[in-house]
Amino acid sequence: MGINFTYYQTSNRVPGVYVEMDPSQANTGVANQTTLLFGQITAAGSATPDQPFIVESVAQVQAACGAGSMLDAMAERYLARDPFGTLYLLPLADNPAGVAAHGTVTITGTATASGTLNLYIAGQRVQSVVTSGDTATVIAANLLAAIATMTSLPVSEAAAAGVITLTALNKGEAGNGIDLQMNYQGAPGGEFNVPGVTVAIVAMSGGTANPILTNGLANLSSVPFDFIGLPYTDTTSLNAMETFLADDVGRWSWEQMIYGGCFSAFKGTLGQCTAFGLARNDQHMSVVAYQGMPDPAWIVTAEITASCAASLRVDPGLPLQYIATTLQAPPVPLRWTLGERNTLLYDGMSTLREQQDNTVLIERMCTTYQKNAAGAVDNSYLDVETMYGLMFVARDLSNFLLTRYARKKLVSDTTPILAGSNCVNAPMIKASVVNEYRALQAAGYVQNADTFAKTTVVENAGNGLVKILAPVDLVNQLRQIAILLQFRKS
Repeated sequence: MGINFTYYQTSNRVPGVYVEMDPSQANTGVANQTTLLFGQITAAGSATPDQPFIVESVAQVQAACGAGSMLDAMAERYLARDPFGTLYLLPLADNPAGVAAHGTVTITGTATASGTLNLYIAGQRVQSVVTSGDTATVIAANLLAAIATMTSLPVSEAAAAGVITLTALNKGEAGNGIDLQMNYQGAPGGEFNVPGVTVAIVAMSGGTANPILTNGLANLSSVPFDFIGLPYTDTTSLNAMETFLADDVGRWSWEQMIYGGCFSAFKGTLGQCTAFGLARNDQHMSVVAYQGMPDPAWIVTAEITASCAASLRVDPGLPLQYIATTLQAPPVPLRWTLGERNTLLYDGMSTLREQQDNTVLIERMCTTYQKNAAGAVDNSYLDVETMYGLMFVARDLSNFLLTRYARKKLVSDTTPILAGSNCVNAPMIKASVVNEYRALQAAGYVQNADTFAKTTVVENAGNGLVKILAPVDLVNQLRQIAILLQFRKS
């Protein structure tokens, strides 16, 4: 008989109709793509450090992470941008060797007219009423009280003789990126200096030693996380993530095949950003460069991760460009020109772009990969879409083959195989792979199926091993349209 069953015993002599289910031709399932955010919690948070947990609500996050903590702010911003995706958090404790960043707001003078102070802390506006005749000490006390009412701020506050000292709730280098400024919106937003009052700001600084990621990464085991948001860009943290996702020993290796990609943000001048980008070379890491925006790096990281995840989950081939965010735009003088952004894209950095209405868009998402192992310039893994396209195709082909051929007998290429048999050979597997590739092409993930059919090699290597050479041709992203406008004058 050519029809082989997997479980039904043909030695059965009892009369009846017996049905064995075979789902090998019906599986159309796809993996649920989840997100993981790394971030620090405060002592008020109930979460166990280094142990990931799934997000159920904003209230749960605040209780688990502590109001105003880095991870609390990241989770809330992420959920606002990607409320549909499954989100996990990996809470981190402060590094015991860490120091918290601090800055000051010094108020001098006496108000000669009433007005409103508009102080921005990490992009959040704190407003305080100033009455004509108020002294610096009174103004500082009122501003301190206003700061204290905002539990979402990532700082603690103290005041003495007109000087307000702000200290990051979490220790580490990341706290140095907490932006302090007055009247961010300026006159268009109705924000003005109060007559007679001078406000001097000393930027946040002094934060040292970000958290150690080792235990948290180890506790992820083999759980898949396709989108990872990492708010740290120190070398130790980035190297740990690079190893975690590496092609040879990490999640992209043949042993694990878990895959995933990481997103982060780096704040600095053009020179600082290009120097940072040139020092990295990791196809699984994408870092957005920015300057002048009041949002701290962890908020930029959360927003970018959410925006990219929401798009890539729908279609990994859609270009990650012209995607609107709720990030706050930098002042016009600090916005990079097209040429400067192009430089960043050649130096391993991803870019943002500001619209005339101050909307901040994702312009292009690149990985930090720039050279191959031999040191030659290599754009193979330039785009984030390439990595997620490869991830999608690899998973699809693996799932397809495991569904149809998980329990089959392998015979030589010339052995006749009857329909319904549990035997397969290399030509049969090749035909299946080509058909699946055509299905992927019809869905818009790959292209040139006829070429794929001609160049794919499937060989029986003996001892139950089948080797497949699959020359996948991913779809491209439409990046530019160049017009030569040839005109005439009659």
